[in-house]
Amino acid sequence: MPFEFEKQKIEDVILIKPKVFGDNRGFFMESYKKSDFYANGINVEFNQDNHSKSAKGVLRGLHYQAAPYEQAKIVRCGRGRIYDVAVDIRPNSKTFGQYVKVELSEDNKHMLYIPAGFAHGFVALSDEVELLYKASGEYNPQADRGILWNDPDINIDWEIDFNPILSEKDSKQPTLKEVFKR
Repeated sequence: MPFEFEKQKIEDVILIKPKVFGDNRGFFMESYKKSDFYANGINVEFNQDNHSKSAKGVLRGLHYQAAPYEQAKIVRCGRGRIYDVAVDIRPNSKTFGQYVKVELSEDNKHMLYIPAGFAHGFVALSDEVELLYKASGEYNPQADRGILWNDPDINIDWEIDFNPILSEKDSKQPTLKEVFKR
């Protein structure tokens, strides 16, 4: 099988390690194979591919789309290095408000499967980062939502010693408590 699938501390989130075939010419890897993904519990149809570029220190997130437009994602870093974060925002989940953080890079070639019902964000750790991801639903601007990146109740350890570069939108997102009124 060209992939290893590792459940994370929130078991619905899965780290995917592709098998990479490299030699003096470069490398080859499969980044998605429906039959293998379905056989490992990722039974999602992906409808949109996205590609972003960020400079070192940029933090994007925590983003999600409101029901009924939630998106599952498969995220990979094609260039550079990031910390990628998925926060469980499913109101009835036993892991509500908890997060998974993994390092994704062009070197490790790992990918992260994030199911629908999670907020997603990342911080760019290298000079340039290119993030590529598949989404199960198309972008819907009316359903676009976010959670504050440094919400003290979630308490994400971004492992950064600098003030991140944020969009105006991301700097003004509500906290998880404000969104879910808990």
